Amino acid sequence: MKFLLKLIQTHRRVRQGGTRYSALVVVMLFGFFLEAYMHNFNLVYITLFFVFAIAYVAGPLGLYNIGELEAKFAPRGRLFANTKGELYFAITNNSKTPAWAISLHVNTLSSEVGRIEGKETKEAPITIILPKRGEAKEDECYLQSFFPLSTVRFVLPIEGGYDTLVYPQPQGIPLRSFLQKQAMHFGEEKDFDGLAPYSGAEPLSRIHWPSVAKGETSVKTFAHEQTTQELAFNFMDAGTNDEERLSQLCLWVLECEKSHQPFTIEMPNRFIQSKKESIDAILEYFARY
Repeated sequence: MKFLLKLIQTHRRVRQGGTRYSALVVVMLFGFFLEAYMHNFNLVYITLFFVFAIAYVAGPLGLYNIGELEAKFAPRGRLFANTKGELYFAITNNSKTPAWAISLHVNTLSSEVGRIEGKETKEAPITIILPKRGEAKEDECYLQSFFPLSTVRFVLPIEGGYDTLVYPQPQGIPLRSFLQKQAMHFGEEKDFDGLAPYSGAEPLSRIHWPSVAKGETSVKTFAHEQTTQELAFNFMDAGTNDEERLSQLCLWVLECEKSHQPFTIEMPNRFIQSKKESIDAILEYFARY
């Protein structure tokens, strides 16, 4: 009785739909019924009831397989516009038995999760590319399974879907190239301090030709470039329109974060200082600008 009550509750949470194998089972049952009716073969009767029993039992088994799962959006990492990223969902199996053949779906995207052990919580990623910055929401998120016979499609909606923030696409002039354009001179040709990989934006005069001869194109770096002073960026000078400026500033902010370089940004209605605000807070401001 307890199992039946649990099955009814699960049936309310899980959507069910037919598959092409469902139609095949119906055709088989109809064919076996006609064969048994016309020829009265005991073997056909046995086969008929055997196929019917398997198809009938597949429903409750499939419901129990996916009905004990719970899933919710688990934000992790940063997402940037027009850049491949991953959404993570935490899937918990409340049953003591494993859940089989589970897949994760977000709108038209899908990702195989596979088996989830009993009493296990598993983080499942799904690769996504979001087209624009700002707040991104999607309610059409669900778990799906065709277990055990692929005759029924079981769908368990994920309550709340996902709601996340998308930062501007980091693109534009690399920070090193920007600093080179700002500097007035870089020292004598023979007084360079080290080598750096060639990004394609440096002038030919900066290329270290001996490294080219070795098959590794590098550029010379000078102490004048390696300043420890706070960098100052201006929103209006970063591009020709707002989206281009935000993308450029996003790239520089990420490069400064990587090199632990302090900076300031003069925005139209705000002055940003990296020493007073976190990188995530600055990127969030860009995303909602």
